[in-house]
Amino acid sequence: MTYLKYALFFAPIALVATVPTTAQSSSARLARVVAHMKAVGTMSADFTQTDRNGRVLTGKLLLKRPGQVRFEYQKDVPLLIVADGRALTMVDYEVKQVQRWPIRNSPLAALLDPGQDLGRYGKVIPSSTDDVISVEVRDAKRPEFGTITMIFVAKPGAPGGLTLNGWVALDSKNNRTSLRLSDINYNGPIGQNAFTWRDPRPVRRKS
Repeated sequence: MTYLKYALFFAPIALVATVPTTAQSSSARLARVVAHMKAVGTMSADFTQTDRNGRVLTGKLLLKRPGQVRFEYQKDVPLLIVADGRALTMVDYEVKQVQRWPIRNSPLAALLDPGQDLGRYGKVIPSSTDDVISVEVRDAKRPEFGTITMIFVAKPGAPGGLTLNGWVALDSKNNRTSLRLSDINYNGPIGQNAFTWRDPRPVRRKS
């Protein structure tokens, strides 16, 4: 069984500017999210991922801005997802398959680059409380790339007074994948070797 399909929410999506249509309160919420993201240099967390069929996978997330992230799944899942600052790589060690995309073409670009202005390509989803802020990122001109919605929750003492609770992704066929974070730690040391990966593909020898 290939595990790459369980990471579909990492597939490419183009980020383009959208015209703000929300009220000032939404602008203020978006500003809070941007302030939080710019205050986070590194992050580590446990994650729980649930796919459209209810299958649950767990693992460890390491993030270092700008442009680096590592999703290491539970021991019985031979899947690794790494961004090294240039490309986002998904490695399935079971079938020895590797897929790569430029980070800028991934929905994770909105998470990995604190210099990006979410107000240009994201919008705040209305909620009944100021303690929860959901930001939707999508390309209206390329609906086949799907939608990702990041969910932030107010937390005193966290960078910018917010913490990332997780995100929800919908692909072009409306298949839902969610990821929830727990045991989050901000701005601790993370070594560069965390964002390297072993290539499982056979080495081709020159004849």
